[in-house]
Amino acid sequence: MGDLPPKRSVKRWLVTTNHKDVGILYLSTALFFLLLGGVLALLFRAHLWEAGGAGILDAVEFNQAVTAHGLIMVFWFLSPFAAGFANYFVPLQIGADDLAFPRLNALSYWFYLFSGILAGISFFQGGTLAGGWTMYAPLNVPTYTPAMQATTGGNAMVLALALFVISITIGTVNFLVTIHRSRAEGLGLWNMPLFTWSWLLTVWMMLFAFAALLAAALLLLSDRLFLTQYFASEQGSGLLWAHIFWFFGHPEVYIVFFPALGIMFEVFQTFTGRRLVGRKWVIIAMVLVAVQSFLVWMHHMFLTTINLEIKTLMMATTIGISLPFDLMVFALIYTMVKGRVRFTTPFLFALGALVLFILGGITGVFLGAVVLDYEFRGTYWVVAHFHYVMVSGATALVGGLYYWWPKITGKMYSEALGKLNFAVFFVGFNLLYFPQFLAWETPRRVFHFADDVQFYHQLSTVGAFVFGASFLILLGTLVHSLLYGPKAPDNPWEYSRTAEWAVPSPPPLENWSGRPSYASGRLEFVDDSSAATDGGVAHGNEADAVNAHEEEHADHASIWPFGIGISTFVLFLGLSGITSYVFQFAESVPDTLGQSLNTAPEPSVIYPALTGIGLVMLGVTLFKFGVEQFDAPKMPIAERWPFDGIGNTKFGIWVFLASDVVVFGAIIGAYIFMRLHLGWGDWHIETITEAGLLNTYVLLTSSFTVILALVFAERGNKKGLLASMGATLLLAFTFMGVKAFEYGSKISEGEYWWYSIEYSIYYVTTGLHALHVIIGVLIALFMIYRIVSVDAYLEDHRPVEYFGLYWHFVDIVWVFLFPLFYLM
Repeated sequence: MGDLPPKRSVKRWLVTTNHKDVGILYLSTALFFLLLGGVLALLFRAHLWEAGGAGILDAVEFNQAVTAHGLIMVFWFLSPFAAGFANYFVPLQIGADDLAFPRLNALSYWFYLFSGILAGISFFQGGTLAGGWTMYAPLNVPTYTPAMQATTGGNAMVLALALFVISITIGTVNFLVTIHRSRAEGLGLWNMPLFTWSWLLTVWMMLFAFAALLAAALLLLSDRLFLTQYFASEQGSGLLWAHIFWFFGHPEVYIVFFPALGIMFEVFQTFTGRRLVGRKWVIIAMVLVAVQSFLVWMHHMFLTTINLEIKTLMMATTIGISLPFDLMVFALIYTMVKGRVRFTTPFLFALGALVLFILGGITGVFLGAVVLDYEFRGTYWVVAHFHYVMVSGATALVGGLYYWWPKITGKMYSEALGKLNFAVFFVGFNLLYFPQFLAWETPRRVFHFADDVQFYHQLSTVGAFVFGASFLILLGTLVHSLLYGPKAPDNPWEYSRTAEWAVPSPPPLENWSGRPSYASGRLEFVDDSSAATDGGVAHGNEADAVNAHEEEHADHASIWPFGIGISTFVLFLGLSGITSYVFQFAESVPDTLGQSLNTAPEPSVIYPALTGIGLVMLGVTLFKFGVEQFDAPKMPIAERWPFDGIGNTKFGIWVFLASDVVVFGAIIGAYIFMRLHLGWGDWHIETITEAGLLNTYVLLTSSFTVILALVFAERGNKKGLLASMGATLLLAFTFMGVKAFEYGSKISEGEYWWYSIEYSIYYVTTGLHALHVIIGVLIALFMIYRIVSVDAYLEDHRPVEYFGLYWHFVDIVWVFLFPLFYLM
């Protein structure tokens, strides 16, 4: 399936892999979740109209609304809305035909959509999470959850979060490969548009930050689904969660804000009519922030027992990270001063974002000081500061929607309605959140407050409804534009300077009629038959590659990303309800259950059935995805520094493995943290050293057989390739057999994973590694099928090499696990 149905067909949107279509899907879906999160916000703001807590919600309902609002806005609106712009415009800005892996791009969207649907369903499974969007331990596990009936719904929300992170990881790998290896000829990294620069740094931060969040979600799911003791433990569990979560959580602030910052740069340049002042220093400042964002997470933990010296260091890094932002803010101000400003709707939103961000940044400096943080932490001061920062990003994103709306739709919007939208938006936001600075002594996430701050809360609630009305005006403006707006020119903005304005509005399916090139120092479209890479005419193999590219028909449609998405959704929905079965089994084992669910939900046969159905569906759709013939757009001539010598797929695997390093690093870090917390020598768990040693030899030998497989593939030796892959598979089964024996020995002695924190960590850490082995086994089985059925990998041996990279990584992880669990 390579050809796309027309846009008016529902099928088009189920099968499309084109980056512009996927961008539209992201934008429209994110707007839906904005409305959903906004309704929840209006619900609890209405509850907070009067002091005393006698509102429309009870305590648990209030906490569920607050928690779901935070999670939906942070995860399902802000980042995906920016991802929609990135999907649509980054390939256009860098001169690419599409993203490097179009089907994975579509898969990333479907995982995002179904993760959001799963989050919504959690409300109807007895109730969703109610412990705040930060999901602090121990309130994130069933043992300490006030609403015991909410176990299944809470599981669904955490599974939705894990699925969302998988979506983010797939998209991150795709964008990193695309931006680094698919830039138009002559477009160096330094000269990329600033929105693309901001997105490049965003996805690099996403790669590592969301990997930490995935590790946290996996540990939390092990506690919630299988009753392990990571966050139910009375010793160190709260601090462990805080370390892992905030290692993700603080970079997430910049992950949300950087794309908005990129939009502000583009809009300021366009509507001041001049290049951004200090452009190269702004880029350097963004790079510094991206790196430093991973060094400040402990300022969220000033109220913990971390010693003062470390808190002081974190205070210094926190204040230090504000300095690059000062440079960016002054660059925007000086650009405005030195230019001729046109107060269009996009510019008003970008300017409003700058004003809100300055206020959010100044109020954040208070929280960066240890002494002041003791006073302000956990109050509405934090709520107001947080929203001034995050919604400043949302303000710029709305400006980006107006800025690029003519390019996406081919229609102009009403400037009068757009400016009305901004006025209501800006007034409503400040009326909503500025009074919260004045009512700062109110504890956050509490459903009642004192009488003396009631007036401020009433102002805030009025502001919430005015702010909500601004989004209705936004939607009305966009609908009016679609129905009645005049046709947009290809470039409606006089001083726009990026490549997306050089193509029709909306852009054609294939993006370019010629090949974009910056070889001459400016954007040109050259004839592929005489493509130049250095100012001359293509020669030899280069010309052949260009001609082949000209004859190639790129595909833009596949149903299997949607199939994999819905299969995973069914599987995860089934997993959300298995806790009661595990608890029922644990209760049947005397003297081993380390926690109690009090009123555990009754087991329902529907959840195991959904789990089984989901697994079968996922297996079928993944197989169909693997055997489908799909020709992605290729760029034979492109700027690829500094990764010129690495193919797209190989670079993508390296990037993916880098994120997996962080996942295992966090899991292993949790082991070391908890063991140190309990006392290294007081770690009471016996393992079978001989079994661990045998499995070490087995895995190291399997790495050798994978290398042999690559050698035979390079030589075109089918029998040798099959034998080597078969030997790798046999060794993997041997490893799993030894591991099953080891687990069986412990279970037969009553040593279950819920027995204590030591056993929880042993089972989860080695189990996660075993899951990677199982995934490797499934890949190897598929490859053997392909070798037997179609003589695959004999002419192109690269997939064998890619599998080897993954398998070697799995082996290296075991080299670390063996001494930690069997020798120490």
